[in-house]
Amino acid sequence: MNTTQKEVPAQFQVAPLSQNTYLVNGELKPWEGKMTEVYSSIHTVNTQGEYTPTLLGTVPHMTGEGALDALDAACTAYNKGQGVWPTMKVADRVACMEKFVAQMKTQRDEVVKLLMWEIGKSLPDSQKEFDRTVDYIYDTIEDYKQLDRNSAKFQKHEGVHAHIRRGPLGVVLCLGPYNYPLNETFALLIPALIMGNTAIFKPAKHGVLLITPLLEAFRSSFPAGVVNIIYGRGREVAAPIMKTGKVDVLALIGNSKSAIALQDQHPNKNRLRLVLGLEAKNPAIVLPDADLDLAIDECITGTLSFNGQRCTALKILYVHDDIISEFNRRFAERVDTLKFGNPWDEGVKLTPLPEPDKPDYIQGLIDDAVDKGAKVINEKGGQITENYIFPAVLYPVTKEMRVYEEEQFGPVIPILSFKDIEEPLNDMAESNYGQQVSLFGQDVQTIAPLIDTLVNLVCRVNLNSSCQRGPDVYPFTGRKDSAVSTLSVHDALRSFSIRTFVASKDNPYNNKILQDLLDSKASNFVNTDYIL
Repeated sequence: MNTTQKEVPAQFQVAPLSQNTYLVNGELKPWEGKMTEVYSSIHTVNTQGEYTPTLLGTVPHMTGEGALDALDAACTAYNKGQGVWPTMKVADRVACMEKFVAQMKTQRDEVVKLLMWEIGKSLPDSQKEFDRTVDYIYDTIEDYKQLDRNSAKFQKHEGVHAHIRRGPLGVVLCLGPYNYPLNETFALLIPALIMGNTAIFKPAKHGVLLITPLLEAFRSSFPAGVVNIIYGRGREVAAPIMKTGKVDVLALIGNSKSAIALQDQHPNKNRLRLVLGLEAKNPAIVLPDADLDLAIDECITGTLSFNGQRCTALKILYVHDDIISEFNRRFAERVDTLKFGNPWDEGVKLTPLPEPDKPDYIQGLIDDAVDKGAKVINEKGGQITENYIFPAVLYPVTKEMRVYEEEQFGPVIPILSFKDIEEPLNDMAESNYGQQVSLFGQDVQTIAPLIDTLVNLVCRVNLNSSCQRGPDVYPFTGRKDSAVSTLSVHDALRSFSIRTFVASKDNPYNNKILQDLLDSKASNFVNTDYIL
């Protein structure tokens, strides 16, 4: 998409932003080394009058030395569990988080603008991502309070009193994805922090500048060393951190190859806790009695929201033979009506792709499928520009095609037909992935046994709706190569913590000590205070 800055609404215009500091040990340190230029795939006119990718700014190209400084700060702040942050009262950690989110809200417009320019996310979706992240933080605070309330008691079994709480795990390396660089990154970082862990956080390659407006909020809201923010390529900054063996938790949303490579760097894998959100090849199964209007609406949303660049996107559609012709005709027509434009354009559904090589990659999938017998069944499918390729609907797709196997993470939609429901079920059972499925139909006698099977193949079955992460209070995870651990407001607090407790035999001597501990309020751990 080409435009001029004059054509961009005034509130969304950008000037290059030089992010020349990084956050380590409570200080925004100046970076005097090499800088990396950050470009938007949205083309604007340069000084020579040519349409080129828009320069958005620069960020530090950090090396292992700077990364290890951040690691040292996180380790010092945690101090093997003896630091101020891991031993702090729950109410005080909550107060820090509330201070942070209050400051974060003041930066909404700037973050939303950078979301649009950096990753091409539409204005409504960028606003939704910011607001949803704020809601996630407040919901996490409330769930953490409730967790503490439920723990503010003693239990007694077989003559032993126990005071059971959840404690932090240690130092967390947090790496987020480019497609939700704010929301999904914070879905890792926020619960990790509030449970008492310290963190090193590296923003995604695309979506890196949008963290800049939040740096001061991080710096001023948490004790020194609790949050450390670095920049650079993963292999140059994350790998040296992992090699030290000082990281207790790897929290990553991305692909399994990156996760495996980082795990392999750690010398003590048995001590490394993993919280991973990885690939998915979520299918839709459209049964012959499905409401086609509803199924097509949801499949459009599922396959093409944010151009299909979501792990929860529908990546492959199975449609029953009895309705395949009607479904394909109507679905292809609907795809061609979708509006392509800049993120701030009203009613836009398709926007420029942030990855410069993605159009060529998608074209390669299309060419491979066509060479092996598929057809592009929508008129606009495969129309390509410098920063976009119009969604191609491919049918019939077979297992020999790359688009069947690979997680496309972009605007291409493979469709398969089936006669026997065992066909898609067997494909799902053989798949390396197991996140979600969308099931479209209405006959209860047919749906019931399908649900009973599908819940053992994936972790969420969406009945007559597209796959999605929210609401954030529901578990978000996957089987096989799709995830490790569970994320949600409730589950993430448990993923980043461990049960720990004080035990005391029931006798007058110990009971007096326990009572004195409670009365004196000298211990942050042993208390039964109720946080409002």
